[in-house]
Amino acid sequence: MAGPRRPLDETLRQARSLVEDELVPLEPLLLAERFDELEPALERVRRRVREAGLWAPYLPKDLGGSGLALADFARLSEELGRSPLGHYACHCQAPDVGNLELLMLHGSEAQKERWLRPLARGEIRSCFAMTEPEHAGSNPVHLATTARRDGGDGGDWVIDGHKWFASSADGAAFAVVMATTDPEAPHPYRRASMLLVPTVAPGFRLVRNLPVMGDAGRGWFSHGELRFEECRVPAENLLGPQGGGFALAQERLGPGRIHHTMRWIGLAERALHEMCSRAATRELAPGRPLASRQAVQHWIAESRAEIDAARLLVLEAARKIDREGAPAARVEVSAIKFFVAGVLDRVVDRAIQVHGALGVTDLTVLSYVYRHERAARIYDGPDEVHKSVVARRVLKDYGVEIEI
Repeated sequence: MAGPRRPLDETLRQARSLVEDELVPLEPLLLAERFDELEPALERVRRRVREAGLWAPYLPKDLGGSGLALADFARLSEELGRSPLGHYACHCQAPDVGNLELLMLHGSEAQKERWLRPLARGEIRSCFAMTEPEHAGSNPVHLATTARRDGGDGGDWVIDGHKWFASSADGAAFAVVMATTDPEAPHPYRRASMLLVPTVAPGFRLVRNLPVMGDAGRGWFSHGELRFEECRVPAENLLGPQGGGFALAQERLGPGRIHHTMRWIGLAERALHEMCSRAATRELAPGRPLASRQAVQHWIAESRAEIDAARLLVLEAARKIDREGAPAARVEVSAIKFFVAGVLDRVVDRAIQVHGALGVTDLTVLSYVYRHERAARIYDGPDEVHKSVVARRVLKDYGVEIEI
């Protein structure tokens, strides 16, 4: 019988202590790209996280997690998001969190044994390969990567294609790959499937870690460019039904955007804290702190209001997913994606401005967040696509039907 559930407030307090006491002191290693020191130090933290009961809080208890509802995990995600290391330390980081959800819901028993359980235990990492450099990511049905059967229905899948921004591919044990398996299917959203591809499979190649504003990173802190060249995997590595790739991707993205947006809110809170600390201590002249300037006061006030509004919007979307499922919250999920990404962008920019020249150096965490989270307005669908989703739904009530 499971023990009593830990009160959420206690979990949140533990998470904040973890971030402040153990993870913030490790951030200089991340900023200096001293990965040889950072990765072993993070593994030691992860062992302590297990002992503290904060491991993989979104997973059910039979997989070693706490079984938090999405709305509760959203609140925890904000606390962990105050450091770029927070989610990884507690084993609830993208892309593994989304891949675990896919395997839980759609994996065969053999796939769960080989991939799900080791991934849940943190013994391996994974990546997700969908975006292609040759095609616009805003049109997910426009894929050039193919997977064909060699030897009929029971034969291996042979994959050919080019992917990039496969986050954390460096060191991953397997990739979830979106590939066209039936190019002649009458409906474009039934043409692609998902396949589980070991990174040691013949024909799988990590070309490089992509430099993001000058930072290529390493390990989990990276985005990979991949080539699949006659890459062969067994027939049983198909994840879910053939032709079900886009349905699975949408299922993965709803809760995933809750995770991302609450992480962004955590980062925005951290940026606001850094902004206020700098404004309170940096003097323009003796006895005249930056905080005395009206422009700085307005930036702080605007940031406070925007973060609080963003949090309420995301928590309501999470509650709707918990109540009715991800498909019912499609418009809300689109709204939080572009709104919170914009809030993070503005708050971090203001914090850098308050820090002056210091803000663009790697002596604070702000420059790292700015480099890596500017993409928040691009990945998981560019903001413009999500704004159109919301606008179409609003205009429908006025008798306007807009075709995609």
